[in-house]
Amino acid sequence: MHRNVLNFGLTGAAGYIASRHFKAIKETGNALVAALDKNDSVGIIDSYFPMADYFLETERFDRHLDKLRRLGNQKIDYVSICTPNYLHDAHIRLALRNQAHAICEKPVVLNPWNIDALKEIEQETGKKIYNVLQLRLHPSIISLRQKVLFAPPDKVFDVDLSYITSRGKWYFSSWKGNSEKSGGVATNIGVHFFDMLIWIFGNMKTSMVNYSSNDTVAGYMELEHARIRWFLSINDAYLPETIQAKGQRTFRSITVEEEEVEFSGGFTDLHTLTYENILSGGGYGLEDSRRSIELVYDIRHSTPVGRIGEFHPFLLKVK
Repeated sequence: MHRNVLNFGLTGAAGYIASRHFKAIKETGNALVAALDKNDSVGIIDSYFPMADYFLETERFDRHLDKLRRLGNQKIDYVSICTPNYLHDAHIRLALRNQAHAICEKPVVLNPWNIDALKEIEQETGKKIYNVLQLRLHPSIISLRQKVLFAPPDKVFDVDLSYITSRGKWYFSSWKGNSEKSGGVATNIGVHFFDMLIWIFGNMKTSMVNYSSNDTVAGYMELEHARIRWFLSINDAYLPETIQAKGQRTFRSITVEEEEVEFSGGFTDLHTLTYENILSGGGYGLEDSRRSIELVYDIRHSTPVGRIGEFHPFLLKVK
C-alpha cells in the first residue's frame, strides 16, 4: 500500500545536528519543504532537498507554515527542531500552533515546568511533541537494559560515566558557552547520557555535584539499581594520556561493574531509526524526557560539595 509523503519543516538548518535530520527525513521517504536558520551557511540542504524553501527569519518561516496550512493538502505534518536549547520551547509552540507535530533535539526544554506547559498545548492542539532520545535505540544500550531488567530485583550496579568532548575557544563565544541558553555542560553534552542511565537503572534516589565549572561538571548519584560516578567535560586537559597520545579529542566510556559497555559505533543511523519509530506510531514524548530534564536542572542549581564521598577519579586531575 502506497504511503503519502509527509511534509517537514526544520528549524536550525545550519547547525551541526541538522544534517542527521535531513538524512532521516530523506531515508524515511518524506520531504523537507521549509527550513529556517538565521545563519545562511545552509548549502548542505542541496545534498538532500534543494527545492526546500529557506528562511532567515522566524516570523517569515511561521507565516509560510501558516500559508501552507491554509492550503490544506500542502500543510506541514512535522517540524524538526535543531535550534539552540533555549529556543526549543518557542519552536515547539510554533510547530503545534501550525497544526504540526514536533520532533525536537535534546534537551526538549531547559526547565521541568516547561514540560507541563507544553503538555497543555498538546492537549489543546491534538499534536504530539517527540524528543530525540536516540541512545535508547542503540543495540548495546538495549542489551544492557535487558541485562538489568533480568538481574535480581535487589541488584545495584556500580557504574562510571566519563565523557570528554574537547571544544575550542569558540565554544565560550557561542550560545553553548552561555548556561542560560544551553543549560551548561551537564545539560548540553550530558542530558542524553543521563536519560539513558535513568532508562536503564530506574528512578533517582539521591544526587550530588562534586565539582562544577564552565567547562567541567562531575558528581555522584544513586538510582534504583545503580551507584553512578560521572564526569563530563569539554576541556582536553582531562583526556586520558593514552587518548591524547593518539591525537584524539574525544573520550567516551561507560563501565558497569568495571566492564566496558561498547557503544562507540552504531551512531550514524540512530536518527533515521528515531524517525522510523515516530512515524510508525512509537517515539518518545514529553513524559519520557521529564526525569532527565529534572536531573540536569537540579545539577545546574546544585552547590558543589568538593571531592568527598564516591567522587569520580578524573576529578583528581582537576586543579
